[in-house]
Amino acid sequence: MAVDPGAEVHASAIIEDGAVIEAGVTIGPFCHIGPKVVLRRGVRLMSHVVVQGITEIGEDTLVHPFAVLGGIPQDKKFKGEETTLTVGKRNRIREHVTMNTGTEGGGGVTRVGDDGLFMAGCHIAHDCILGNNVIVVNNAALAGHCIIDDEVIIGGLSGVHQFVRIGRGAIIGAVTMVTNDVIPHGLVQAPRGHLDGLNLVGLKRRGVARSDITALRAAFQMLAQGEGAFQDRARRLGEETESDYVREIVDFVTGASDRSFLTPGKG
Repeated sequence: MAVDPGAEVHASAIIEDGAVIEAGVTIGPFCHIGPKVVLRRGVRLMSHVVVQGITEIGEDTLVHPFAVLGGIPQDKKFKGEETTLTVGKRNRIREHVTMNTGTEGGGGVTRVGDDGLFMAGCHIAHDCILGNNVIVVNNAALAGHCIIDDEVIIGGLSGVHQFVRIGRGAIIGAVTMVTNDVIPHGLVQAPRGHLDGLNLVGLKRRGVARSDITALRAAFQMLAQGEGAFQDRARRLGEETESDYVREIVDFVTGASDRSFLTPGKG
């Protein structure tokens, strides 16, 4: 066990031999830290937090009571192999959040980026890869192997099917089941997940230029109503557009995926 003298550890907390606790870490009452855990500078565990497995929590991350980070995957194929969970900097992890380590078959790592907000009761399953500034609202759940890009918002009580990709800046409405990939900046809602437009509010809040928003609107209309298959429409967009935001959608649609896509007006 390597606990920096600058860390503050409550007398009731259990830190197993082998754990690394850096300066400025605060570990509250009744927390349990496993032997292969690394808590980087400024991490704060409020109370009753369990961190186990091969798990690293990034600087200045705040974890609220009863969160369990680094638990083994909820996957019957998991046979006890050593896999990891890596959580980035400045995340806010609320009560009863669960994040599992990866599986050998899925690459061996679950990775969470920086500056995320994970609200009470949400679940991040094995082998998920999350970008920066992601928000997962209360009781939403990501199944295994999902890829969630930067600035995505997933509404409360929503579920994301395994292997689904959600592109940058997309927003998923509350109580929505997402079974197919979601284009960057898409707006998805309804119980079975319909692509209903663009996340215009998010684009405006991030200060995206009006010209890019106009280009995105036109691109969405072409994807919704143009001739040919969805991927064919996207390829034609790529030949015509000068907008980096539209190009982002084109690259997402024409890239490799294990799923089909949510398309406009179709779940």
